[in-house]
Amino acid sequence: MIILDHNIPEDQAEQLRRWRVHFRQIGFEVGRPEWDDQQEILRYLQTAKQVTFFTRDLGFFRRRLCHRNYCLVVLAVPVLKTALYIRGLLRHSAFKTRAKRQGKVLRVSADNVAFWQAGQERLIRLRW
Repeated sequence: MIILDHNIPEDQAEQLRRWRVHFRQIGFEVGRPEWDDQQEILRYLQTAKQVTFFTRDLGFFRRRLCHRNYCLVVLAVPVLKTALYIRGLLRHSAFKTRAKRQGKVLRVSADNVAFWQAGQERLIRLRW
C-alpha cells in the first residue's frame, strides 16, 4: 500500500491518479487531518503491513526509523515535480517492488536516492 503524507500537494496527488498510481493520503483516506505528529504516523505505519510512505518532511530521514513493516520515502525535490519523482522511484529497478523497499528509509533528490537499510550501518547512494 502506498500512503502519501498530507504535505503532498493536491495537484501532485491528482497527477498520480491520472497515472493510475493507487494510494491513500493521510487526512483523507487514512488517519486524521490533525496527524501532524511524526509519532502518530509512525505508530500507524508499524501496525500496517508493507506500506510505502511518501513525505516531504525531512525529519523522517533518520536511520533509527528503519522498520521491517514499512518504507519511508522523503522527497527532497521541487514541489511541482513531486509526482514525477514518486513515479520514478516506484519504477526504479532497485525499488519497484514492496519487497525491495521494505525496511528502508530513503531520501529522493534530483541527483540520487540515498537510503538507510535495516541492519546496515552505512548510508547507500544510488544515482538515477
